[in-house]
Amino acid sequence: MTLSDDPTNEREKAAAPSAASVFISYASCDKALADAVVLSLERRGIRCWIAPRDIVAGEFYADALVRAIDAAPILVVVLTASAAASPHVLREVERAASKRHPLISLRVDRAPLPPGLQYFLNSSHWLEVGGGILEDSAASALIEAVQKSLIAPSSFATAPSITQSAPDAVRATIGRRRMSQAGLVLLVLVVVGGAIWLARQNTGDRQVRNSPADTGSVTSSSATPAPPAHSIAVLAFVNMSGDPKEDYFSDGISEELLDSLSRFSDLQVAARTSSFSFKGKNVDIATIARKLNVGTVLEGSVRRVGDRVRITAELINAATGFQQWSQTYDRQFTDILQVQTEVASAVAKQLEVRIAGNEKAKIELGGTENVPAYDAFLRGQKLYYGADLHESAYRSALAAFDEATTLDAQYALAYARRASTLMRIYDVGNDSATRAELSEQARAAAQRAVVLAPQLGEAHLALAVTLEFGMREYVTMNREYRLALALAPGSAWVQSTFSVFARQMGDNEEALRAARRALRLDPENLQSHIRLADVLVSMREFPEALATLRAAQRFKPDSHWIGGSMVYAVLSSGQNQQAKQLCESASTPMDDDDRHSCLALALHALGESDAAKRELEAFKALDGDSAAFSYAAIYSQWGDKAAALKWLTKAEELKDPGMLDVLVNWMLDPIRQEPDFKALLKKMNLPLPGKGGNPAQ
Repeated sequence: MTLSDDPTNEREKAAAPSAASVFISYASCDKALADAVVLSLERRGIRCWIAPRDIVAGEFYADALVRAIDAAPILVVVLTASAAASPHVLREVERAASKRHPLISLRVDRAPLPPGLQYFLNSSHWLEVGGGILEDSAASALIEAVQKSLIAPSSFATAPSITQSAPDAVRATIGRRRMSQAGLVLLVLVVVGGAIWLARQNTGDRQVRNSPADTGSVTSSSATPAPPAHSIAVLAFVNMSGDPKEDYFSDGISEELLDSLSRFSDLQVAARTSSFSFKGKNVDIATIARKLNVGTVLEGSVRRVGDRVRITAELINAATGFQQWSQTYDRQFTDILQVQTEVASAVAKQLEVRIAGNEKAKIELGGTENVPAYDAFLRGQKLYYGADLHESAYRSALAAFDEATTLDAQYALAYARRASTLMRIYDVGNDSATRAELSEQARAAAQRAVVLAPQLGEAHLALAVTLEFGMREYVTMNREYRLALALAPGSAWVQSTFSVFARQMGDNEEALRAARRALRLDPENLQSHIRLADVLVSMREFPEALATLRAAQRFKPDSHWIGGSMVYAVLSSGQNQQAKQLCESASTPMDDDDRHSCLALALHALGESDAAKRELEAFKALDGDSAAFSYAAIYSQWGDKAAALKWLTKAEELKDPGMLDVLVNWMLDPIRQEPDFKALLKKMNLPLPGKGGNPAQ
């Protein structure tokens, strides 16, 4: 007698939940064992979905399977030699893995697994069944594993089993979970809700503080989410290739889709740093959407095997959790660029975004039709974003971008990224002798990008940034920044970088507007918060700046960048005793030169002049002439105008990056009306104090 013939089971089935069913995957010849699995689970109140029992009459078989897998909180695969050879089982496991659903492998024999199936099951929980019979001990272990996963997904990796037969390198990764489409009974609601509550308590509810500094950027946890009508986050697509080294490819596809969508003027797209911050984490779609303040989420998977690529994309309505659109593209690798355009166009259409002729062209703006060049570009992107201020990593990224431009000399985006990477090397490198050369190379690459793609905002941004270091052509910088802003208003990178320039030029209103816009687009990015705080300090809005920096601490409490910024915000607000305590405390994350500088300012303001001088000398011993601008600022606050102007002149000669803040740095306020100070600004082609704004005035 099969499971469907058992009248006892039919009575239990009628009383069981009709949703959140555990999906049972098996080869048809193993149906007896699969039925036994279902019987064991459903007798313990765990509802299962198994074909053909749960296929509704008249329902398309494949559609029913896909819907059941998508709704299932767990997939249990009856793993036999037949199942290992079954393409249907492989597709079911792959679908569940792409949805990041937990997997339980009930291994019946020791038949070798094909590489694809083994890859998808690497992170599953393994149980072994001897002789093809579900004995009581195996059934108990299976029930316990399923129950633990339903109650607390984070404990799934350590659930007990009879035999852990998975490879040693297995890592239990539990994916994002969405509630099923309808009919959850109260018990399931309580269990799932409790698990989510516990997870939030353990990980912390990442919310931007509801302070004046960022009100409206992200909804608070207690407020009803109100994302813009046309808003989306593109999550990092899952690498399903079987090779972790292929992460660059799946990440790159996601990034390119994100960039393409951000070029639609009617669409608000969460920035890469924020969207990718959830990669590999057990965070549900609703939480991601709330944190990023978006109405829809695009997720998917990428599988590259040989010369074929399969991309699965799924658009989810964040308010309902329901799938709004999905599509699988199974193409030759040479068609990958066309697929990218098709996905971006389809998503825009689903979101009812107006697609004008010129906007459709923007999807491929600055790109390439050369697939090897595109592949090199994606490798460069992965290296660039993972460099974390290490020069060697940036140089590896540069080599990949150089390869891309060698393969396609018309690849504007690759030239723009080459320019940005060269400026990163300029910024973090220690070899001052090569800085002029790096700056010139970066400028040439950016100019090439602009020539190739005049409508590419990223190209104009790259050119503007190359002019900041060493060249200081402020009129040209102003023009290029504003072109970048006009051409790429949906780019958080453009908004954030422009906010820095506008602040440096004394245009606080524009700087504040751009910084807030960048924070709305990229709320999970530490840099977005710090740059907004910088604008607020320049506006002398010190309490709000401190509140913004405190909000930023949730990202990286031990960040020296945040620690230094907070200390200077405290100093700038005149809280010298507090600043002294912060700088003297070993628990305050700061670089040594910042600590000496801070103490030199705070101690002098508190009347401890000799101690302040010792701190300044210690600072000079560390940094030499390279910190000329900082010395000028300290002497300015001390009231020694002659020394301040001497060091400021030295800083201009050395092209000290600190000079970019010469118009707005609060520490230079005591010398702004000095004739020598105004003469220095004129030499730098900067607006005189009081004029602000456009340096071309």
